Amino acid sequence: MFNEKNSTDINGPNHVAIIMDGNGRYAKSLGLPRVKGHEQGMETVRRIVVAANQLNIKYLTLYAFSTENWSRPQSEVSFLMKLPGIFMNKFLPELMRENVKVETIGEFDELPLHTKKAVSYAVNKTKNNTGLTLIFALNYGGRNEIVRAVKNIAKDVERGTIESSNITDETFSTYLYTKDYPDPELLIRTSGEYRISNFLLWQISYSELYFTDTYWPELSVEEFNSIIESYCKRDRRFGGLKEERHDEN
Repeated sequence: MFNEKNSTDINGPNHVAIIMDGNGRYAKSLGLPRVKGHEQGMETVRRIVVAANQLNIKYLTLYAFSTENWSRPQSEVSFLMKLPGIFMNKFLPELMRENVKVETIGEFDELPLHTKKAVSYAVNKTKNNTGLTLIFALNYGGRNEIVRAVKNIAKDVERGTIESSNITDETFSTYLYTKDYPDPELLIRTSGEYRISNFLLWQISYSELYFTDTYWPELSVEEFNSIIESYCKRDRRFGGLKEERHDEN
């Protein structure tokens, strides 16, 4: 099991999470339908995945569809449910060349059958790849994940599988969707919004946060690299104090 302390890499983040925001506003700014923004956002996913892989980032989690997104217009939801299939059909060969492994977190079983088939095919096809792990948060909500974990822990306490007195942060983490991944060192949100929107609430306790005004479809590799460089200059103390060095006289 991982935590934020043993997953850090002094040369850069081991795990980056991104709230891919601004697709609709990007399209609106060009006088286009919202779905066109999502299409362009898909292209951005491709180039950022390749860039992250080249930077030796090991995990990239993308907030693709939240539990709250079901409230959007049905036409937009239907299109968003088709996007995984479109993305995989178009870019799976490149993901294979890049040695990228595809995985998901969220309430997967509640997705439409065609969405599940497309994603499951990509997960199975890339399961032996050893490069970047690309994690799509699909039908994901942070509060829902925490409630789900609490319910499962309660069941195990009732069964006698675990003792309530032995529940720790580490124990709780094993009940989350992300139990097999390190916590993100860096969370990025695009489009000028300054909120977390129910994303990885437990896991980002000590994550560095970076907000950019750039709409997701417009995020360039150069800006992404600049964000990573900015992260590398930050002082991560995890609630402690940075050790000071004093020259001896």
